[in-house]
Amino acid sequence: MALATGCALASLSSSAYELYNQDGSVLNADLEAVFGIMHSDESYAIAGTRSPGSVAWREGYIKYGLSGSQALAGAGSLYGAFNLVSSGTWGDGDAAGFTLGSERRTAVEGAYLGWRSGDLFPALGEDGVDISGGRQVLKIGDGFLLNGDSVNFGDADLGDDFDRGGAYYLAARKAFDQTGVLRLGGAKGWRGDLLWLQSDNRAQAETELAALTVEHVADIGTLGVDWIRTLDVNERFASEAQLERKDMDTVSVRGTGGLGVENLNLAFEYATQDRDSGREDAWFLEGSWTFADVAWSPTATYRYSRFSEAFDPLFYGFSRGYGTWYQGEVAANYAGPFNSNTAVQHVGLKATPRENVTIGALFFDFDTLDRDLGDLSGRELDLYVEWAVNDHLVVSPLVGFYKPESSADEGGVQLGGDDLNSYLQLTVATFF
Repeated sequence: MALATGCALASLSSSAYELYNQDGSVLNADLEAVFGIMHSDESYAIAGTRSPGSVAWREGYIKYGLSGSQALAGAGSLYGAFNLVSSGTWGDGDAAGFTLGSERRTAVEGAYLGWRSGDLFPALGEDGVDISGGRQVLKIGDGFLLNGDSVNFGDADLGDDFDRGGAYYLAARKAFDQTGVLRLGGAKGWRGDLLWLQSDNRAQAETELAALTVEHVADIGTLGVDWIRTLDVNERFASEAQLERKDMDTVSVRGTGGLGVENLNLAFEYATQDRDSGREDAWFLEGSWTFADVAWSPTATYRYSRFSEAFDPLFYGFSRGYGTWYQGEVAANYAGPFNSNTAVQHVGLKATPRENVTIGALFFDFDTLDRDLGDLSGRELDLYVEWAVNDHLVVSPLVGFYKPESSADEGGVQLGGDDLNSYLQLTVATFF
């Protein structure tokens, strides 16, 4: 089973405090601090550590370090970063029971070096060659299959030591342990990536994989093809499903863009997996329209996604805001489904009453495909606000209402019954 975590700060952007900038040498101090307060009226039998009833907990992390670059006098530039993350969970721990409230950890998060070519290869565009390696976050396309190593379990007894320091929902740690990346091409036209990564995340069975992506970027949109080869897993920590990752091939075709139509955005992806037990697939179609001439410029979105019964969603992650690719704040993080054995209909509406304020509503309808494997069908409505108080502070309150079709006694996972769950959350982030 794929287990979801995510950060719900769509407005959070990378920032830095410049310490030095002279003669092509740049050194920045980086700080990102995120804190969340959560309450769930119901608990879920995912990790096997919860009892029926409500839970309340707090999560937080601080990411701090240095980043910089060095121009090489006509030979491109070097760049890199080094940072640590201190994380913790307090209170009861999360509603699925992956954290217990006792988690505390400080460890290296990012540590990488790279080289960009500048204008050395005009045919490839500015910085048309980019080589990097080390501990870093990697992403393919929209994050449908790969967007960081975001599963952050805690002290819960899961049969082995899976503790990564807590902050499960906020996903304090996202960097892959070891990476090597070659990127070719500029911002437009043909471009591609060749990457290798090794996870040290036991919840991901310390998966090793290689990937090749080729895409064409134009004003009307982007089309891409991806091939992911999962090379190995640590059998000690692998679930039955994760054992099939070894030598598994995943191929996807994706696209996004407005086709030259202002205020329109369309997106799709189709992925197929060749594994020992057979072939699995997943896909989505999405369309959104921004009513630019209406007050608050509302954007309406509809998406249909389907994940076959044993589809392995790999390292999917938070990308374009709430609902991608953690679909539903309760469902995606605590109750499931976790982008496998489900069909999901999603309707979203967001608006900007002020330049620094976004309000939104997200509806999800989850339909389990094979209910013999458990029934995680249900519906969820999330209402949220994202308030950028200033250039360094974002506040985001959210309320969610989740209604499963089945309780844990009926093949679902909600403990104590199938009543409507009210979920409250407040997330605060500061960054410099």
